[in-house]
Amino acid sequence: MQTPAGKECRFYYQNFHRGRSEQECRLIQNNPRSPKWRPEDCFNCPVPDILRANSSPDLVLEGTVRRGLLGLNRHVEVKAFCSRHLVDVEQPEVGCPRCALERPGLRELFGDSEA
Repeated sequence: MQTPAGKECRFYYQNFHRGRSEQECRLIQNNPRSPKWRPEDCFNCPVPDILRANSSPDLVLEGTVRRGLLGLNRHVEVKAFCSRHLVDVEQPEVGCPRCALERPGLRELFGDSEA
């Protein structure tokens, strides 16, 4: 679904049908430690770009809204995890290094260190 920022994101949901006014980010909603999500948080959220760059079904994302100084400059911080190899993913746009080593032609991205 298209976010208020105009990008496609599978975690964003809205329903304005027949007088309803529902907007939610299901990624942020699944994190009880995060402050409450607001629609303007979509404008500086990296998740749509991560999802566009990496469509791995094994990539698990966790999003948290972080507040800046004096409550200003809110932004979404994302942590990624590979559910296949049970490792943290440092660059979610690129993906899991171990998954890349299993795919022919992608070894060049990460080197031949684990081959």
